[in-house]
Amino acid sequence: MTIPSRVKIVEVGPRDGLQNESNPVSVDEKIKLIELLCASGLSTIETGSFVSPRHVPQMADSAAVYAGLQKDNGVNYQVLVPNQRGYADAQAAGVSEIAVFAAVTETFSQKNIGCSVSESIKRFTDITATALQQGIKVRGYLSCVLGCPYEGEVNPAVVTALTQQLLNAGCYEVSLGDTIGIGTAGSTNALLQCMQQSSINPEQLAMHCHDTYGQALSNVLVALQHGVNTIDASVSGLGGCPFAPGASGNVATEDVIYMLNGLGIEHGVDLAKLMTAGNYISGVLKRDTQSSVARAIARKLT
Repeated sequence: MTIPSRVKIVEVGPRDGLQNESNPVSVDEKIKLIELLCASGLSTIETGSFVSPRHVPQMADSAAVYAGLQKDNGVNYQVLVPNQRGYADAQAAGVSEIAVFAAVTETFSQKNIGCSVSESIKRFTDITATALQQGIKVRGYLSCVLGCPYEGEVNPAVVTALTQQLLNAGCYEVSLGDTIGIGTAGSTNALLQCMQQSSINPEQLAMHCHDTYGQALSNVLVALQHGVNTIDASVSGLGGCPFAPGASGNVATEDVIYMLNGLGIEHGVDLAKLMTAGNYISGVLKRDTQSSVARAIARKLT
């Protein structure tokens, strides 16, 4: 397949990037991060999640963050919801787009959202139907598509079948999450070949890679070669999952943009402004950026 000429970046830093942080990040700091990300040209940003504050305390203020944003009409502000309670809270906050998330293995599903895989699909099918009736767009996530921290290898056919179920339920797109960053170019290729053989449109897929083993960019490139034109990434390489032991940060948005620039692929993001957002949140967290590109450029400027 031909590599897409334009790629959409879904910025997950304010949600997936911050959810595992133990030190609180204030509402104002989260809002400033999101506004800086908007200023860089990013058009789709996850702003938070309506999950149990007991399980993910960093996301307890998601409603306040969403309410405090000066909404840009050209930006999609997404939030994650795990169940009907989360959906009700998100709807009350006035969101226009939600994301639902299922796992591909039973163990991870139980530890992450407290139900079986089949129960999660039924739950999210119901939520999606309600959301679409109320004019709210729905994006789907699948976790552990290239390997599970509890069950090991994952059958691509299982991932393909679950992806199709989420699409059939009404998700406009399904993000394929390598939650523990164990995937390789080979396993990514095998998964996407399986999906291609099942006639799943690559334009309804996104790639969500964590960089635990340093393979995220190569996996993103393989996805592009299969026609996937949406990539999830996290500014400054922030991230991790409270329910996935060993998971490190997401692929850094700065690194993805640099690679896309090298490939001549349009994306609409200003790298310098994106680095400003990365530097800001790194300062808030009192640590260096995890973006290789940002570190390299910073060294050149000193």
